[in-house]
Amino acid sequence: MNVAVCVKQIPDPATPGSLGSDHTLNRDSKLILDDSDAYGVEMALRLVEAAGGGEVTLVSMAPNSEVSGLRTGLAMGAHKAILVSDPVLKGSDALGTAKVLAAAIKRGNPDLVIAATESTDGYTGTTPVQIAELLGFPSVTFAKKVTIEGSSVKVERQTEAGYDDVACSLPALITVTAGVVEVRYPSFKGIMAAKGKPLEELKVADLGIDAGSVGWAGAGQQIASVTAAEARQGGEIIEDDGEGHLKIVAFLEQLKVI
Repeated sequence: MNVAVCVKQIPDPATPGSLGSDHTLNRDSKLILDDSDAYGVEMALRLVEAAGGGEVTLVSMAPNSEVSGLRTGLAMGAHKAILVSDPVLKGSDALGTAKVLAAAIKRGNPDLVIAATESTDGYTGTTPVQIAELLGFPSVTFAKKVTIEGSSVKVERQTEAGYDDVACSLPALITVTAGVVEVRYPSFKGIMAAKGKPLEELKVADLGIDAGSVGWAGAGQQIASVTAAEARQGGEIIEDDGEGHLKIVAFLEQLKVI
């Protein structure tokens, strides 16, 4: 069984982020594997192990030939990785990103594609289903449990009321929720082995994609300006002098809560 996992390499959330002159997130420093994508890598590894063989291929789009996050996934046990890195991709929107990732994924002809529900630096939540549409794959989102039975994938899909049992034929794309599996830590042996695993870097031209359909040129939106959020105001302290409850009611009425 061959599984492709979409992984995003993001600026370390533990360090203060910054914006460039074009109002986009600065990605010039070292990038790390998005925590939400680690669950997808783990799920892929478990499915391949349960199938008795196959490969897990990581697919990522990142600037500056950045591979730190991919190396983490390879150290976890993934077999190989594909990185698409090209200056013309700067400014790509969700659909442009989906076009690039779908073209890279198609090269490997996988049985299953796994992605996180959304990235922790973008939160659009739209890229995975766009990839599925471009590949012509059925998609199942918010998977909390995944099993492969023959030529079908069965998913317990998380909902607000519990979960739905969903099945579809392979090849397919699924998005997994955080906590769907317990993620393994890369071992020292895995870290050393990752250095020798195949990691292919591609340009937009290698994928047969028109450069005018991605990046700023192909984006359907532009960031006109960014304004800092208002500082949080201090709360009001109400001392109970016997009529504290009346003051609280008056305060809530002022806020139109009641």
